[in-house]
Amino acid sequence: MIVYDALGRRIELTAPPQRIVSLVPSMTEWLFSVGAGDRVIGITDYCIEPAAALQHLPRLRGTKNPDRAAILALKPDLIIAEQEENRERDVNALSAAGLQVYVTAIRSVADAAAQLAALAEVLDVVAAATPLTDALQQVLLDPPLPTYRVLAMIWRDPWMAIGRDTYAGDLLRLSGCRNVAEVLPGRYPRAALADFLALEPEVILLPSEPYPFGERDKLALLEAGARCRIEFCDGMALTWPGPRTPAAIAAFRRMFWGVYEPTHPLT
Repeated sequence: MIVYDALGRRIELTAPPQRIVSLVPSMTEWLFSVGAGDRVIGITDYCIEPAAALQHLPRLRGTKNPDRAAILALKPDLIIAEQEENRERDVNALSAAGLQVYVTAIRSVADAAAQLAALAEVLDVVAAATPLTDALQQVLLDPPLPTYRVLAMIWRDPWMAIGRDTYAGDLLRLSGCRNVAEVLPGRYPRAALADFLALEPEVILLPSEPYPFGERDKLALLEAGARCRIEFCDGMALTWPGPRTPAAIAAFRRMFWGVYEPTHPLT
């Protein structure tokens, strides 16, 4: 069986994979949500959901420094990676060692719907994956107008924000936000706080991950001159595509709109 991943890379499989290494925390969660959890034989240190199901699985270091030797020793028939999360050098090295590596490249909610559906076919879990695929398609039908000017921070030291061409940025758009950092260069622009605040956001989001923002960061923003609404939010809801996406969009719509009733109700 010949399949192609999101980057157009050729993957050769003799059957639906039964020994899977996931190098992507959100994909690990998705695998368990579609009933493929019993095929997962290795995960990263940052794979934390579903917590109870992951306790016995080998940890293979981080997304940026996976233990290639340990992965080879597990003899997986498929490795799942993500273009944004994992390094090209690791993907190439694992492929050169004869392993099949399937790379996703999710930069929007529409990408999530299409690419998770494609991977479901590769794994032969289409029936189990269809409810989520349908829910992801549904949230694309009726987004509120992008009214609120939002700045979503993602890191400190240096300060970084969610920029253009990102899954999180698209999720905010579907939640009724105008991402003010899209005018800055790069997908995750770096700037001084004064430059970020000059974009005149109405709301600043401080997610719980990948950087664990807290009260001291809110204070830093206020001391730098922020005079807008500052909200803490769930970082996984903002940045993890997959089973939590529909609920995440519903939650962010409630955050910005109070009670929001879409024409096509979220499931």
